[in-house]
Amino acid sequence: MISDPEKSKKLSKNEGIKEKSNFLRGTILDGLSDTSTGSISADDAQLTKFHGTYLQDNRDERAALLKEKKEKAFSFMIRVRVPGGVCTPKQWLGIDQLCNKFGDQSLKITTRQAFQLYGVVKKNLKQTMKEINDTLLDTLAACGDVNRNVMSPSNPFESALHGQALNLAQQIHDHLTPSTSAYAEIWLDGEKTAAIGEEVEEPIYGKTYLPRKFKIAVALPPRNDVDVFSNCLGYVGISENNKIVGYNVLVGGGLGMTHGKTTTFPRLADVIGFCTPEQAVQVAEEVVKIQRDFGDRSDRRHARLKYTIEDRGVEWFKEELNQRLGWDLEPARDFLFESTTDRYGWNQDADGSWTYGLFFEGGRLRDKSKLAIREIASCIPCEFRLTANQNLVIARISNEDKGKIDEILAKHSVLLPSDLSGLRLNSIACTALPTCSLALAESERYLPHLIDELDAIIDGLGLRDESIAIRSTGCPNGCGRPYLGEIGLVGKAPGKYNLYLGAGLDGTRLNKLYKPAITHEEIVAELRPLLVDYSKNRVEGERFGNFCIRKSYVKETDQGSDFHE
Repeated sequence: MISDPEKSKKLSKNEGIKEKSNFLRGTILDGLSDTSTGSISADDAQLTKFHGTYLQDNRDERAALLKEKKEKAFSFMIRVRVPGGVCTPKQWLGIDQLCNKFGDQSLKITTRQAFQLYGVVKKNLKQTMKEINDTLLDTLAACGDVNRNVMSPSNPFESALHGQALNLAQQIHDHLTPSTSAYAEIWLDGEKTAAIGEEVEEPIYGKTYLPRKFKIAVALPPRNDVDVFSNCLGYVGISENNKIVGYNVLVGGGLGMTHGKTTTFPRLADVIGFCTPEQAVQVAEEVVKIQRDFGDRSDRRHARLKYTIEDRGVEWFKEELNQRLGWDLEPARDFLFESTTDRYGWNQDADGSWTYGLFFEGGRLRDKSKLAIREIASCIPCEFRLTANQNLVIARISNEDKGKIDEILAKHSVLLPSDLSGLRLNSIACTALPTCSLALAESERYLPHLIDELDAIIDGLGLRDESIAIRSTGCPNGCGRPYLGEIGLVGKAPGKYNLYLGAGLDGTRLNKLYKPAITHEEIVAELRPLLVDYSKNRVEGERFGNFCIRKSYVKETDQGSDFHE
């Protein structure tokens, strides 16, 4: 039975929506059949997130439509789960086709190694969801108060380890996927049975699922390309003789916060122990269950696992987990991360096959880039790996096909990584305006222009090839992991951003607020002298984030509780 330690507190509205939803059914089907509006009810808009789709409207068009007394330009964003970020060329082609058939022609790679489709209108929503499932991918639990897409490394130094890490990601994905048949009924015309409509308890989540979203990632040292410390639950693979012998277990990471509310903050996960590969799925289930039972269901801004651990303590969590497991985690093993960057261009794996890493600004593919990858998917045997940095790794390429890849990219004039600065190659931007309802400022449409100006500065300073992580979001919720950027920009108001500095390029240190609510011109003016100082006074091998701390531009932030100090 699920306990409720917060019985005396009033539950959040979302808890009531889930309670009455009949395991995520709500009145979604009725809403889809209502042709009088492009929208759905507010309650159903919360439930459809569990099914992988968000109701949105084009904020660029709001004012004009309001003036004309017309309905907002409603559409749906659909997020497609891609466990471990790995998909086949056939699946890529299927998703690509749906962007053109029902979406806005663009395809977005997310920071959780998933696809996002934009601009799907309500009358096409069900058919789009069905055709996504025809690709053997799905959208169930891509959003909502459940475990999200499980991430795994896209850039392994040892190719043999990649499959082992991906296998764990897939196992956890399968084990923690909600069991309700509502998804099949609503989107896939699932066969109706006598059991439909009866309240059958979800074996892991229960009737009201989790208090908030839950995120899991698997990492392989020395590259932390999934930003494992930012996840609710993380696994760091420990290898011996080209085999993963177990995983260090990390708990309590998460990057969202709220402006002006110092009780909210980004937090890095704590390393609490070590488990074998055979034990890892059980660990995932019990960690999720602890959060199900003890997470705050009264305040959604305080509902992530990071706050459960911050409030109750890491030792309490370890004791609770060991008790539920029926055995104790072993002491954590030593490991070291070097960077969170992707591997760009050509790299050869240990098995002799080749990978090619491509950069896509903001994770967005349009026009030439879409055509190029479509052609590659159509004629070259390979494997696609979506990266947590919004990029693409084309893997398992034979020696014979290397030249064909180069020819296709050149034919479509795709910008190659060698053409771009280290700053741009290490940039992440969330979508923000015009479709995200939470955005306070631009992000995806803004960051490229900022980097254009910063590139002109770093070119003159001899820093063009220096890897500097810059990350931008339109609001403080952290979708683009801005608090792990050596340069972090967080939207505060239209045209104004909080500027953060000092995170570690290895993903093991948060940044700190440097200047609040500043304009584009002020951002450039603030960063210019810092970059000049860095070019002249850094020590050999020193990263920009480390330099900012050594030179006391900001204080070091060891943990989330220090973030606002």
